[in-house]
Formats: sequence, C-alpha cells, structure tokens
Amino acid sequence: MSRRRDPLATHNERVRLFSGFINAVGLGFIGFAILRPLVELEAAIDGLFVFWALIGLALHGWAHYVLRYLEKGDQDDEL
Repeated sequence: MSRRRDPLATHNERVRLFSGFINAVGLGFIGFAILRPLVELEAAIDGLFVFWALIGLALHGWAHYVLRYLEKGDQDDEL
C-alpha cells in the first residue's frame, strides 16, 4: 500500500517548523540578554543587553512574518 504525500500539508508543516526554529532562536537571544547581567551581578542595562534583545525581537518578528506563507487548500479537496 503506497501512501500519497499531501504537498500542501508538507509545505505548511515546513513553514511552521522554520518559523518555530526562528522563534526559538530569537527567544534564546532575549533570554541571554536578560540572564547575562543577572549572572554577572550587574543589574544595569548596557549596550550588549540592547544588542541581544533587539536581535531576539527581530528574529521573533521574522518568525511571525514567515507564518504568512502558510497556504490554504480548496475546501472541496478536503472531503
């Protein structure tokens, strides 16, 4: 018995996985920006905090942008 791969579902899952990966990396950068001063016992917000936080926010925004490439199929094909 052969299985047929649904190209639309495959495409959408790849888009979701890529978006999730970018989001996880972005949240990692934001976490690093917050945790680094705490570990170094410096509570001040310096240039590196802003740098890592902006990179994280940019990646998080990019992940939301990537999700717009999800596609819808025809309603008649689902029956």
